[in-house]
Amino acid sequence: MTVNQQQPIGSGFGASTTAEEILHGTNLSGVTAIITGGYSGIGLETVRALASAGAEVLVPARDTARAGAALAGIDNVRIGRMDLMDPYSIDDFAALFLATGQPLHILINSAGIMAAPLVRDKRGYESHFSTNHLGHFQLTARLWPALRQAEGARVVSVSSWGHRQSPVIFEDPNFVHRSYDRMSAYGQSKTANILFALALDKRGRDEGVRAFSVHPGSIAGTGLEEHLSFQELQAAGVIDGAGNPILDPSRNLKTAQQGAATSVWCALSPQLEGRGGVYCENCDIAPLVENAEAVTRNEAARRIGSLALGVMPHAVDPEAADRLWSLSEQLTNVEFTIGGEE
Repeated sequence: MTVNQQQPIGSGFGASTTAEEILHGTNLSGVTAIITGGYSGIGLETVRALASAGAEVLVPARDTARAGAALAGIDNVRIGRMDLMDPYSIDDFAALFLATGQPLHILINSAGIMAAPLVRDKRGYESHFSTNHLGHFQLTARLWPALRQAEGARVVSVSSWGHRQSPVIFEDPNFVHRSYDRMSAYGQSKTANILFALALDKRGRDEGVRAFSVHPGSIAGTGLEEHLSFQELQAAGVIDGAGNPILDPSRNLKTAQQGAATSVWCALSPQLEGRGGVYCENCDIAPLVENAEAVTRNEAARRIGSLALGVMPHAVDPEAADRLWSLSEQLTNVEFTIGGEE
């Protein structure tokens, strides 16, 4: 991707568009999708939308009982066990899917955590980086044969405006030598989501696999905000004094159905044929942020309910994307071989 591809295309959709509206009249019979985080928040609404259009949807879940309760009554959905912070469970989940011989047409990496206290996985990796990025990197690598088999697959990485909080700090991604800051940790992982989509698209397009990253909007009440206090959420402008979500799509404050729309658009829209590696928001390609240094200095742009749109240059830097790819292979001990099976 070159920077000039990071420009809106005038899709005709917008901030208030829902996933159901994106799929209006679409028949997804014969399409197979895997959606992480598919049993809460925007992930659940993404599952509901794709399944209602006829897609077969597989939802990996750490808590299969909770997933079963959340997904009850939705046809065309199966649940498998997987924990993004456990590399062995990722391998097991992927192996079971590959054993079916099915092609994988859509992979939406939607699961994530935000603003968590410092926790490390068994390898010593910081939880945001482990869950939001490394787990999805490994999952995508293991599912690569099925994505190639689809001969036209799409991978969607659910990122966030929070990528403004931090670039990837390659010298210390796991906060071993620097003080831990929960929003910087979250922001670094969201930048990694964008860089991963950029690097994956570059490597996968000749194999028929295109990749995209998205900012779904700010959606309260999904569980993502569990580590934020009432006062923090109210100060951010995402809930009112009674704790009710504030809904205003023009300010990026959306329902879960609206939040799922950009993921669905990236996964299926013919408007994106021949494009890839781009960061999208409000069902369109996002613009590149101008005067990024001023944005970084502006504390208002760090607020959870920020109106700020667009992607920061540090998140679409091809050199950083390649560097992240190499680091991810090293940290996961997964050689992500494009063009053939591992």
